[in-house]
Amino acid sequence: MQPANPPPTVERMNLFDGTAKLMTMSDQAWARHANPWSVYTRMATLPLAALAVWSRLWLGWWALIPIGLVIFWVWINPRLFGVPARTDNWASKVTFGERVFLNRKAVPIPAAHVRWGYGLSAVSGLGLLPLAFGLWRYDLSLTLLGLVLTIGAKLWFVDRMVFLYDAMKDADPTYAGWLR
Repeated sequence: MQPANPPPTVERMNLFDGTAKLMTMSDQAWARHANPWSVYTRMATLPLAALAVWSRLWLGWWALIPIGLVIFWVWINPRLFGVPARTDNWASKVTFGERVFLNRKAVPIPAAHVRWGYGLSAVSGLGLLPLAFGLWRYDLSLTLLGLVLTIGAKLWFVDRMVFLYDAMKDADPTYAGWLR
C-alpha cells in the first residue's frame, strides 16, 4: 500500500550547480563572458587570490581588502567585457562548453564528457589541499604545488569544454546560435 502523500524527492545539487547559482549568470552575462579578454584575464584569479591571502603576512587584517577585490573580480569579470563580434575561437568555445555542461540535465551530453568534467574537477579540487595548507603555513613549495595542480586541471577542464561544445553544438539550436 502506497502512502497517500509520498515524501517529496530531493534533487541532488552538485558543486557545478551551486557555483552557477552563486554567479547568477544571465544570457547577457554569458554572452559577455564569451569575450576572450574575459576568459584569459580570469585565468589570473587563483594566483591573485593566493597572493591576496598570503598578503596577510604583510598587511594583517588589511589583507581582507585584496581578498575582497579578488572575490569581486570573480563576479564582475564575466560581465565586464563587451559581447565579442566573433565567437569562433578557443576562448569563446570554452564558455559555450561550460554552458553546455551546466545544461546537461536538460540536454544530455555524452557520458565521457561528464566523466572528464568530474574527474578534472576532482583533481583541481585536490590541488586546493596543498594550496590551502601552503597558504596557511606560508609554505611557498606547497602553495605553488597547489596552484599548479589546481590551475593545470582547470585548464585541462576548460580545454575539454571546447571538445564538448564542438560535439554538442548541433544538438540544440540554441547552442549552434552562439557561434558566429
